[in-house]
Amino acid sequence: MNYIRIDLVTQGEMETLQQIGRQTFFETFSADNSEENMKKYLEEGFSLEKLTAEFEDNNTRLYFARIDRQVVGYLKLNFGAAQTELKDDTAVEIERIYVLKEFHGKQVGQALYEKAIQVAREAKAAYVWLGVWEKNERAIQFYRKNGFVEFGQHVFKLGDDEQLDLMMRLEL
Repeated sequence: MNYIRIDLVTQGEMETLQQIGRQTFFETFSADNSEENMKKYLEEGFSLEKLTAEFEDNNTRLYFARIDRQVVGYLKLNFGAAQTELKDDTAVEIERIYVLKEFHGKQVGQALYEKAIQVAREAKAAYVWLGVWEKNERAIQFYRKNGFVEFGQHVFKLGDDEQLDLMMRLEL
């Protein structure tokens, strides 16, 4: 197995972030969503303007997972006001852990997850939370395996489709 390196995304890597974000989101959700809704979300949710604003937000951290210099996945963490929902200063939100499909099962997601927990502990967070689509059984099992428990639900809008996310948390 090749070594997985996790490092912060840099200002000059916004196009790489856009590409990996769009590709991994498409690979994960396109089979279960309309082409129109996917196209709209990929254009808006992964625009260079939106990604740059997220990068420049001091309450957000973005990391790439690399194998042999190839970006194979990424992680987005939110603190305080940058959190999508709870806005809890004692918590860290894992908004995204995405890995290229060809690297599933190669410990990349686990490495990104471990980085998220390390960063949350360094920030002295009381807990980590996230939202995961109720139909994404692979991700739900991954988080349960890592000790997360469900504590609520919220709606995630993909185009004109309102979808249910399970909210899960892990006490640190």
